[in-house]
Amino acid sequence: MRHRWSGRKLGRTASHRRALMRTMVTEFLENEKIVTTVPKAKELRSVAEKMITLGKRDSLHSRRQALSYLRKKPVVFKLIDTLAPRFADRDGGYTRILRLGNRKGDSAEMAILELVSSEEEAKKPEPKKKVKPKAKEASPAKKTPEDKKGAKKGSVPAKKVQKAKKEEE
Repeated sequence: MRHRWSGRKLGRTASHRRALMRTMVTEFLENEKIVTTVPKAKELRSVAEKMITLGKRDSLHSRRQALSYLRKKPVVFKLIDTLAPRFADRDGGYTRILRLGNRKGDSAEMAILELVSSEEEAKKPEPKKKVKPKAKEASPAKKTPEDKKGAKKGSVPAKKVQKAKKEEE
């Protein structure tokens, strides 16, 4: 019976499992998205969420703890400077697992593990700009070469209008 035994073995020794998780969480935090098998994604999710929570503390001790686990120093800076503030108001649930289907070679079930807020920010609609409706112009009976160029028949050229405005000031 496996009462209260947590975690998956993933067919690896303990040291291999630890090395795998360290590498995968480093790559995940660097790219904010990773494609892997479902069991690995489920294990990676817990480790990644612990790292983000560690980054939210932003103390010297938490930085050193993150550096001792993650493999790349710039990823630690990204974790603390950009990812942790993004999740400051969120208490857990920073990741999402999307199932892709089976892999062609060995029929392993694949999944995408991604950060939640990266997609939410992309979905936010931008405020719509109000476009003023154009005034309808009466169409002339005959089109002259001047009309085709954009000038109205009998209109004053733009340069003369600007010159007149300057003289009034």
